[in-house]
Amino acid sequence: MNKWLVSIVAASALTLTACGDSEKEQAKTNEQSATPEQQSPAAEKQGAAQKEIVVYSSRKEHLIKPFFEQFTKETGIPVVYITDGAAPLISRLKAEGERSPADILMTVDAGNLWQATQEGILQPIESDVLESNIPESLQDPGNEWFGLTVRARTIVYSKERVNPENLTTYEALGDEQWKGRLCLRTSKKVYNQSLVAMLVARHGEEKAQEIVEGWVANLATDPFSNDTKVMNAIEAGACDVGIVNTYYFGRLEKENPEIPVALFWPNQDTSGVHVNISGAGITKHSSNVENATKLIEWLSSADAQQMYAGHNMEYPANAEIKPVPEVEAWGSFKADDMNLSKAGELQPQAVKVMDRSGYK
Repeated sequence: MNKWLVSIVAASALTLTACGDSEKEQAKTNEQSATPEQQSPAAEKQGAAQKEIVVYSSRKEHLIKPFFEQFTKETGIPVVYITDGAAPLISRLKAEGERSPADILMTVDAGNLWQATQEGILQPIESDVLESNIPESLQDPGNEWFGLTVRARTIVYSKERVNPENLTTYEALGDEQWKGRLCLRTSKKVYNQSLVAMLVARHGEEKAQEIVEGWVANLATDPFSNDTKVMNAIEAGACDVGIVNTYYFGRLEKENPEIPVALFWPNQDTSGVHVNISGAGITKHSSNVENATKLIEWLSSADAQQMYAGHNMEYPANAEIKPVPEVEAWGSFKADDMNLSKAGELQPQAVKVMDRSGYK
């Protein structure tokens, strides 16, 4: 890791509950006191003229660091960050309040972003650039967050034991033909909670419960802790179909191009494939709104979008940008265009539906 960043991150980690301004000043002091070889090129070039952006991110370091470095290289604006889970970061922002050093919250899943708006820790972003680059279905109705990458949560199947002509919809995975053949990830993961929340939005709570009960009745084994294990089980013959995020499939395919598992795009004659996002919002007490807006706008731009989405084999949120070739090779699909704020708004109902259905 860049030594300059290490010093900043370490400073942030040691001041979890300290006053926010002090934390930012400490980070700046560390930067200024670093030896020349420890300073970022941008910081050396711009010095104190550019005000640094502080990002709280639930995305892992390797998925954000290259883009922050590129942004700094192009604009001269330093970016420092800390990473943690979405829930701890939201709690931290609430606890820090006006003293928070954070300018941007970056996280995955619209459910988490919706929760951040409910906690009152974000502020509306006024940006014609973001309005132009990001479709309405991938942004908060109040403009408190914008999607930056898109991930499809779709059906995956065994190429050896399943005729894809027999696959149709998420709802149909509860049909008799899939009894003892379905594998799912745990209901505790927000990705599945958002999927079921969108089923509640489409069908109502009663019908959604009927669908989920069908899934549970067809399970081949207990739910797995992650999507990779679902696909490993299909590959091993423990089950034949499952539901996963596409980038997990991409990672396995990259390791083994001959993997006997394939993606299927469901609901093409109805609601479309369930998609979700990673996204970002500006914190309520940011003291650097101008530069924070610049960073989020830059991440939505053409050059940054393909790199940012492609780095994790996701889809660009900017509809004008093509995905990377590996992702494009999976084929095109109709995506659900219902506003993703519903995924957060209806998550409490989704969790109740899953509990009542016996989905663990």
